Amino acid sequence: MRLAIPDLISNSYFPAIAAVEQDLFAAEGVEMQLELVFPVTRAMHALREGEFDFIVGAAHATLAAFPDWQGARLVAAAAQRMYWFLVMRADLHATRGDLSVVKGRRIGAAPGPDAGLVRLLREAGIDAERDAVQIGPVPGSDQPSVSFGVTAAQALADGKLDGFWANGMGAEVAVQRGVGSVVLDTRRGDGPPPSWHYTFPALVTTERLIADDPAAVTGAVRGLIRAQSALKADPDLATTVAQRVFPPMEAGLIAELIRRDLPYYDPTISPETVAALNQFARDMHFLSGDVPYDHVVATQFAHLWKGQPA
Repeated sequence: MRLAIPDLISNSYFPAIAAVEQDLFAAEGVEMQLELVFPVTRAMHALREGEFDFIVGAAHATLAAFPDWQGARLVAAAAQRMYWFLVMRADLHATRGDLSVVKGRRIGAAPGPDAGLVRLLREAGIDAERDAVQIGPVPGSDQPSVSFGVTAAQALADGKLDGFWANGMGAEVAVQRGVGSVVLDTRRGDGPPPSWHYTFPALVTTERLIADDPAAVTGAVRGLIRAQSALKADPDLATTVAQRVFPPMEAGLIAELIRRDLPYYDPTISPETVAALNQFARDMHFLSGDVPYDHVVATQFAHLWKGQPA
């Protein structure tokens, strides 16, 4: 089986990385190869074309390749809530929560995640066109094997951006280097409510695989949950895993980032979460109408979220 994630040097999808590196998928009978495919919208198209069996990425991005949820299902949450940070240049001396700092600025954001930023800015009364907010790609992020958050932090340091919208690793690198400050941490409640409901990191697969090999999907869900549980039991395991795949600085930061994320390591996808996700998707014109919960989530695997037998 092949699994893609849109950012490798990141805390956002770390349970998937840990599940591969610690052979937790294999322990559930699924031999899994992990690959980086950026951006998440491209990864979803690769899933549709059969290049991958699973994606761990932003749930709403599934709609980029599977209109109205036709052909794909969410099978578990890698974590809860929208998980990106708004980081601005340190010399702007931005106040936490003050979104007016983005006016007239260049903000780097990846395709897919950028929708979350656009939507919350609208909720805060900021119109990107009227207020001259330039939201676009991070320079250099389109190169092979590049991880978005770390690249965004470097672009900020190089003066190529005024801010970025990226994962916790990118935010932490920028703060540690003294080049950026956090304006929004949406997962923990910053920003106009209820912006943290917009999306979340999910394990996604196709209806085709669910029909053809439900045992593989079961093993993938159970392997991801085992990784979440292992990290909860021992957050320092993250360092052991990261030392195999991360540069030294980021490997040294990951355990603390994982400790912060532990409260959100819950594989459950509730009807309320899907309702909010679909509302966000409709607001952003990714979804044409309301879609029932069981057309978004493969509910036949929901019992696994609570550790029940397959």
